[in-house]
Amino acid sequence: MIPPTVGPIVGFTTSQHARIFVRGELDKNNAVFAGIRHRKAGDSQWSVGVFSRLSPEFDMSDTLVLNTLHSDTRYEYQAGWFATANPGHTTETVKQIPLQWPATVYSFKTDSTARNRTRRYVVGSCRYLRLTAGIPSAPHLGDEIFGNIHALTRQQSIDAVVMAGDQVYVDDLNIVAPDRDYSSITRKYRAAFTQPHIRKLMAGTATYMILDDHEIEDNWPANRDTGDKTLYNNAMRAYEAYQCSHGPAHDLLPDGRINRNLSRYWYRFANADIDWFVMDCRTERTLTGRDKRMIGVTQEQALLKWLINSNARVKFIVSSVMLMPDQRRDNDGWKAFAAQRNRILETIRSNAIKNVVFVSGDIHGSLCCHLTHDKSPDFIVHSVVSSPLCNTRLLPYANVRDLLVNAPLTSVGTGTYSLKLNSRVVSEDNFVCLSISGQQLKVDFHNKKGRIIESATVELK
Repeated sequence: MIPPTVGPIVGFTTSQHARIFVRGELDKNNAVFAGIRHRKAGDSQWSVGVFSRLSPEFDMSDTLVLNTLHSDTRYEYQAGWFATANPGHTTETVKQIPLQWPATVYSFKTDSTARNRTRRYVVGSCRYLRLTAGIPSAPHLGDEIFGNIHALTRQQSIDAVVMAGDQVYVDDLNIVAPDRDYSSITRKYRAAFTQPHIRKLMAGTATYMILDDHEIEDNWPANRDTGDKTLYNNAMRAYEAYQCSHGPAHDLLPDGRINRNLSRYWYRFANADIDWFVMDCRTERTLTGRDKRMIGVTQEQALLKWLINSNARVKFIVSSVMLMPDQRRDNDGWKAFAAQRNRILETIRSNAIKNVVFVSGDIHGSLCCHLTHDKSPDFIVHSVVSSPLCNTRLLPYANVRDLLVNAPLTSVGTGTYSLKLNSRVVSEDNFVCLSISGQQLKVDFHNKKGRIIESATVELK
């Protein structure tokens, strides 16, 4: 067997199963299979292995599912791919082949079902990796921060890494040579996900992803024109293969494989008493008419139902586009979809839902803030913004002057929602570590060297 050309990437992980992405390579004359085998850390006996036949449709990648795992348990695994000249081989018959597995042994830990334990999450967005003729230019600049995130996972128990958008910049060469075909877009994914530090991080820590505009085109779909259908189809094919495939948006088939027929990109996941709702803020937008929407009707209904019914200690809502504060000059954010934002806030307020935290990226600046209501003294909602993981000199960092802070955000009826900063606005490459312990959420902003440069504390109710 040959080591993966991309991955392995540990994705959606529960107390009983884990999804792991692996990519091989095209062999025009032979069938190509990917495989994973696993064992409990400390055991000597490997499992028989899980295999998948790879297809060019998904750029020779697939997500393999490990089932019947034990909770709160560390597992080791090996992953790779191989070609076989026997056209009759299936995912069952290849289990009988005496394979020489790649030497590298990776590890991950399943989720614990224990409530009221300390939970930690790393959040980041906007990782720019400049390509020249398809080759990364100074790739260490875009990978350095992941080395320090990986170091943090070795020092502390991190439940998941949440990448909140712009994991790749499909449109980085739009001015001179726009990438629109599938092979060019997947080449960017391969370059982005094979840098050494991010590769080590994702091979051992559950990683969840959602797209923002640069996975397609800047300010999508506002900048869409009549010639962008091919771009969109190819960009979303690549997104589905490299980001969505190992996440919870895919249902499982009875045979344990992921169901490739997707009905949505938004999804939910949970770690015992911590719930996450990850919104798709790009592909369902309604830009015109009386009922302008950032997210579609079904997604909004699912979000509001989840908010009302969840009994989680903390409810995180990922919005790749910053829900609050508003930017002074911006038609791409939630300010342009105020009625829908108001419905979400009013649902939280009218149902007295506690400990709701919006998690966002996008603006190339990071901050922590909270929202209150003048007619409901017990109402409070929090927002954490984490961006960028790696900026480019072509794009400015956000600063406090770009934002409407310490001021009213919106009014509904006779009541007013007002916003206040809990931190300074961080204007450099960074990531956020969210730590929930007891009745506190600690928000630590780390620079690209891993050093904490700003912190905020959220008191939970």
